[in-house]
Amino acid sequence: MNLALTDTQQALREEFRSFVQTDLLPYANDYDKQGFIPMELIQKLGARGYLGATLPEAYGGRNMDQVSYGLLNEEIGYACSSTRSLITVHSSLTAETLLRWGTREQKDKWLPLLATGTSLAAFGLSEPDAGSDTAGIKTTYQATADGYTLNGVKKWITFAQTAHLFVIVAQGEQGITAFLVERDTPGLTVKPLEGILGTRASMLGEIHLDNCHIPAENLFGRKGWGLQQIVNTALDNGRYSVACGSLGIARACLEDSIRYAKNRRSFGQLLKDHQLIKQKIANMVTEVKAASLLCRNAGYLRDKKDPDSIIQTSLAKYHASRMANNIAAEAVQLHGALGCHDSISIQRYFRDAKVMEIIEGSSEIQQILIADHSIAGLSTIL
Repeated sequence: MNLALTDTQQALREEFRSFVQTDLLPYANDYDKQGFIPMELIQKLGARGYLGATLPEAYGGRNMDQVSYGLLNEEIGYACSSTRSLITVHSSLTAETLLRWGTREQKDKWLPLLATGTSLAAFGLSEPDAGSDTAGIKTTYQATADGYTLNGVKKWITFAQTAHLFVIVAQGEQGITAFLVERDTPGLTVKPLEGILGTRASMLGEIHLDNCHIPAENLFGRKGWGLQQIVNTALDNGRYSVACGSLGIARACLEDSIRYAKNRRSFGQLLKDHQLIKQKIANMVTEVKAASLLCRNAGYLRDKKDPDSIIQTSLAKYHASRMANNIAAEAVQLHGALGCHDSISIQRYFRDAKVMEIIEGSSEIQQILIADHSIAGLSTIL
């Protein structure tokens, strides 16, 4: 296995970093405070092809490999987790899943619009009483003469406030099924959600479906196979994005901590010369490197379409999200009172990192998946 970046991947990483330094990082704290990212930024992401990064060129995408896509999520996540969350729900959960399971007509209609950001997409799975327990959703569908009627409430839906297309997962007579629902469908309303701990600019919302009628051709995947096909594929895609985004948060915390330790003095010497600070830096570097290798490994296997990529993606998500939490906490500690104030980014990283342990399958869900897989056959993990 060769995990070194190719020349193309290195060039893409430099492109991502240049974009982040000029168009995202200087404004990320303001986005966090105002609670939204501006349409101008979304248009820039679309123009650069970052909203259709992995989609084929035939649909207007950039046809990036998964390692390159991981680098994109890491660099965007380095600067702004809210912007990374748009890429996660729009590209990983929805566009990539539509590419795999959508009908020819659905792909031809939606993928060119999603690739350019002309239309934005969100994934409607979580509900007020169903998060990780995806089988417990209560939103219902009922077949009609020419389509389906949906009723229910979806909650914690990232970018619900601006999305034009929703994937809605519902229960019905043939089991859990997924549907494509357009924002202007009569009976669909969105209620903004505020007060979230982290990724505050990710424009969360509740989706209310009140006798929402959709045409038969908006069935997404096979009826009754919503979990096996759509949800499992979407969450696997999303976990890779979140793992790499977590790595970005941790790297930002590490770099800011080193910069601060090289300039801040205490007890007559620079922080970097204190033995306990050296210990923190050493532990942070080691953890970031380990997470980087797990993410790179997952991307490498995903590009090969290796079946083990699924569990290796869970492994990367589990480790990287927990690692980001630990490193963000250490970064706050190292910065002292300054790390708790919104004049710098450390407090935002700390809040954003916690969200990463919950979305796209909590750490506890990843523990179950990894443990069960290991007990069944450890050789596929190690």
